[in-house]
Amino acid sequence: MQVKRNVHPMDALKGQLRQILHSIPSGSSIQYVDYPVYNNGGDLLIMKGAEAFFKANGIRVKGRYSVLDFPDGLKIPRNQIIVLQGGGNFGDLYPVHQKLREKIVASYPENRIVILPQTIYYKNEAEFDRTADIFNGHPDVHLYVRDPSSYEMATLKFHRCSVYLSPDMAHQLWPIRTKSIPGKDLLCFFRTDIEKTGEQARLESAGRGDYLDWGSLYNKIEKKSISVIGRMMTKGSGTLPMQAIWGKYSDYLVNKAIKRFSGYKSVQTSRLHGHILSCLLDKPNTLLDNSYGKNSNYYNTWTKEIESARLEGMS
Repeated sequence: MQVKRNVHPMDALKGQLRQILHSIPSGSSIQYVDYPVYNNGGDLLIMKGAEAFFKANGIRVKGRYSVLDFPDGLKIPRNQIIVLQGGGNFGDLYPVHQKLREKIVASYPENRIVILPQTIYYKNEAEFDRTADIFNGHPDVHLYVRDPSSYEMATLKFHRCSVYLSPDMAHQLWPIRTKSIPGKDLLCFFRTDIEKTGEQARLESAGRGDYLDWGSLYNKIEKKSISVIGRMMTKGSGTLPMQAIWGKYSDYLVNKAIKRFSGYKSVQTSRLHGHILSCLLDKPNTLLDNSYGKNSNYYNTWTKEIESARLEGMS
């Protein structure tokens, strides 16, 4: 008699990403659009997860474009799928990325468009309706979302789109194994932006642990290098292969985050990808919510079965 092995919840989450193959079949040719060229390590983890997913499933990337260098009037063959980066910038908080998304949906009615797992948030209902008008004008949009709230909003507004519930693309990186032995007790990986909460401020006042965010993880030279690469992409880099250069440099940036997290016994974080990176490392971590419930929604949907992870305020 065979004994069934227990499946780690992270294995199951990685396996759930295979549903994306219904929209991007193995062996497809794609254009990968809106990958990050900035210092948010969470978005870099999403990008690395997406690239790993493409490679694992024989998906051929024919072109890569960020918001900085997507050209007007780009000709894309009808048989190529346009795949847009996942993350948490779908809505009206981060208009630069949303405008590119809407521009592509409006400009390529004959191409299938797939949006990798996103969280949706709009402060202004009229902006949401405007986006919906654009999306509902396209016959073949496939939208993956990371939480039930986003799924409910998307199915209500985007009646002509195919909408799916999916974990974040960074789960494709599971497992991340390092040889580091943690030498410090607690890393407080806390937001310093508009999504910060009062609960986080209370914990900060306790003064426990070492404090860090994506902005302080990377030093001045690294941030300047990111800016230089971004400017060269915006202006046009001539013969320099800027996408390949960014691919290598972003590997370095992600590896720096992995090394820093590996140096701690546990992590307390209000960054969703501080939580996901901790889970990828199978490291004990506590997740705080952000200002509009993105983190708690994600935890309750996907990661609450992971023994090493817990949500602040829950036993």
